[in-house]
Amino acid sequence: MKAVILAGGGGTRLWPLSTPEKPKQFQKLVSEKTMLEETVERLDFLHAEDIYIAINEKHLALVKELCPGIPEKNIIVEPALRDTAPCIGFAAQIVAKRHPGEVMAIIYADHLIKNKQEFQSKLKLAEKLALTKNTLNIIEVEATEPNINYGYVKLGPIVETADNTPIYQLDSFKEKPDLPTAKKFLEAGNYLWNTGLYIWKAETILEYYQKYQPETHEKLQKMVDSNGKISNEAKNLYGTLEKNSLDYAIMEKIDPSNVLIIKGDLGWSDIGSFKAIWEELAKSKEENITRGETRLIGCSGCLIYADNNEPVAGISLTDTVIIDSPNGLLVCNKEDSKRVKDLNK
Repeated sequence: MKAVILAGGGGTRLWPLSTPEKPKQFQKLVSEKTMLEETVERLDFLHAEDIYIAINEKHLALVKELCPGIPEKNIIVEPALRDTAPCIGFAAQIVAKRHPGEVMAIIYADHLIKNKQEFQSKLKLAEKLALTKNTLNIIEVEATEPNINYGYVKLGPIVETADNTPIYQLDSFKEKPDLPTAKKFLEAGNYLWNTGLYIWKAETILEYYQKYQPETHEKLQKMVDSNGKISNEAKNLYGTLEKNSLDYAIMEKIDPSNVLIIKGDLGWSDIGSFKAIWEELAKSKEENITRGETRLIGCSGCLIYADNNEPVAGISLTDTVIIDSPNGLLVCNKEDSKRVKDLNK
């Protein structure tokens, strides 16, 4: 198996910690390691040469510093920001040429996965399915709340049980719903959150690019030679690829019978807001999560980071986020922290 870590996102939902120069995958959000470092560490059952990292060109030096064990030839530099469909297609073309017949896993660098053993076991199960059935496989997690910021998948029937795990056929993808719809999904019990953890043969996903995105597929072929070396025209061609997400461009068009779902207890979160960070770290509703020099009196359920070499003080605050960083100061209600991305519009 080859793992492709997607680390090119902008992380606008966690400003002012996350910025275009250093987005959230390069931040220490829930531990003393960056999200990218944690992601690479979670793949320690693989050799370093089996791990690829897809990044924005401006972060190349940073990735080399954080991940010195990853071979430089395995760092895929996106020449332009064209969303996940071009990025994953480019990575699949490289893997297919360098490692014919190989399975590739798509993994996001800015997602939290706390259950490492479960994560690894489900990846290996998905690899078996890809090799034996030539299917596209997704590892998904149970929806625990009516979250409108996540995509969902609807489960089809169980097609088999492998390694004591039921394998479901996909019924359909459901994009981010409104709140009433998300509540219906949760009540129905047959919807899972879409984690974006995809596992398939590189050649297989490229066949679907050829079918559903023929123009993109034709250009991808010109961007990588027969030995897996990136061509001289790749940079110019990449910028002409249609900007689109993988789900819209490919996954939602595929016959659901070709997509299998593995349900996993991963301890997964996309850490999409400061509230999500607080939820991962706090052990009670009243606990304050702090970093740096903070002085609090009568505060409850707050997330307060003093990252600007100055103390931050709070009195009688409840469920409040204060982020003081060199990039700016954010003060908001914890519940409304998901609206931070609106500041960048």
